[in-house]
Amino acid sequence: MRRLLIALFSMSFCLPAATLAATLVHAGRLIDGASEDVRTGVTIVIENDRIEAVESGFREPAEGDEVVDLRDHTVLPGLIDLHTHLTREHNPNSYSEGFRLNPGDYAFDMVPFAARTLLAGFTTVRDLGDRYNLTVALRDAIERGSVAGPRIFTAAKSIASTGGHADPTNSMADVFEGEPGPKDGVINGPRDAYEAVRQRYKDGADLIKITATGGVLSAAKSGQNPQFTIEEVRAIVDAANDYGFHVAAHAHGKEGIRRAIEGGVHSIEHGTYMDDEIIRLMKKHGTWYVPTITAGRWVAEKAKTPGYFPEIVRPKAAEIGPLIQGTFARAWKAGVNIGFGTDTGVSEHGRNAQEFVYMVESGMPAMAAIQSATGRAAELLGRVEELGSVRPGRYADLIAVRGDPLRDIALLQDVQFVMKAGVVYKSE
Repeated sequence: MRRLLIALFSMSFCLPAATLAATLVHAGRLIDGASEDVRTGVTIVIENDRIEAVESGFREPAEGDEVVDLRDHTVLPGLIDLHTHLTREHNPNSYSEGFRLNPGDYAFDMVPFAARTLLAGFTTVRDLGDRYNLTVALRDAIERGSVAGPRIFTAAKSIASTGGHADPTNSMADVFEGEPGPKDGVINGPRDAYEAVRQRYKDGADLIKITATGGVLSAAKSGQNPQFTIEEVRAIVDAANDYGFHVAAHAHGKEGIRRAIEGGVHSIEHGTYMDDEIIRLMKKHGTWYVPTITAGRWVAEKAKTPGYFPEIVRPKAAEIGPLIQGTFARAWKAGVNIGFGTDTGVSEHGRNAQEFVYMVESGMPAMAAIQSATGRAAELLGRVEELGSVRPGRYADLIAVRGDPLRDIALLQDVQFVMKAGVVYKSE
């Protein structure tokens, strides 16, 4: 009996492995997010949540294989939006909501915002500033499969200085202000900076967001004044480096942008008043630029409506908003590293792909615009081995559109197919 058991045990290593069922995506055209080439007649082989192979021709399915027929479509990697705010969607009541709504109210609102984002073809987002750390909970719920939404990398609560763009007590009456500090994302000095970053780590954030200058929508006079010293920026970056965090810096005005770059931030968001000197500095330091043209266009349009914004906000929206598209055009022409981002949550969730139209209008070729939201965006995130391209080993994040988005970039506003990590969420 002992000899029989040994023989059976030995034979088990010689048996052929069972063939695993795969999902075969037959793509008529493939833009892979990394290459300049467009392939035709391709099979993308998916096992579980990853891409196993990308093959020429349409592979015949084996027993148990599932075929997704996209032979009449252009297939692309799932899109990445590097600047979103999933806990909100700006509206005329936004400035009073903080006095009426509880965390649970925001939590219920953000679930459909996340679903809209995913169904629009954005399978991954960076969320750059939330309320009550709710995007940490949303990220985890999506990862558990409790709700549908994009893969989230969140900064949780942004870090500001007292009275700065992300000070949560701006515009409040004295009785409501209290004394917000590092736990609330408000700092004054390098010591506070370390505490605030460590608090974000404790809260479960994936990266750090600072508001290096004034902002358009905060209830404060300036939209561009510098709001951190360079020593404070360096302290934030040094602390962030200890925890493996990138630092993204909201910045409109030139001096605040300069301090952020020289302080070592990873990306500049908006960058409205960058000039040739700043562009040279960004290239020298390898700093990324996330333009958010959509937000600029949106606030400029809403500024035309009396009463939509408080009067302290309206002039900033009218002045700053229209400039971002021109800044983007100069930065692209100069060769700055550019990642796709919209600041959606200022504008309506699910319309993120409008940014592509604005980028191409400004002179960026369609392929480069697509790569800014795929392979290049994954590079900014430091996740090129997992995201942003249709290559073996990457997550099976795929979208598809009818027609050729290289000829008509607006087609990306009408995505017919969405797969995230091998699961199909939309198929028309």
